[in-house]
Amino acid sequence: MDVVDKHIYRVILSLALTTLAVGTIVYHFAEHWSWLNSYYFSVVTLATVGYGDLVPTTPFAKIFTTFYIFIGVGIITLFISSTMKRSSKKMQERRDNKETKK
Repeated sequence: MDVVDKHIYRVILSLALTTLAVGTIVYHFAEHWSWLNSYYFSVVTLATVGYGDLVPTTPFAKIFTTFYIFIGVGIITLFISSTMKRSSKKMQERRDNKETKK
């Protein structure tokens, strides 16, 4: 795992956390939901689950949600993909180190 990969991963992680934070803040103020419900809605939306138990009702929140989905789903997908790639790379490095020791 080189320094550049770690840096890129940290940037992607920060981007994913920032996306969740922005959604939580916007829904808290636009919909007057609790912080927990706002966070929950952000996660459910970006995970593309969409239970439907919370629904944006204000015009601003509806418009925000459309852009939030287009941008956020891509960011979350990138984060999950990077995490899986990083995990796979670490496992391969461990295997290579075991084989080298033999």
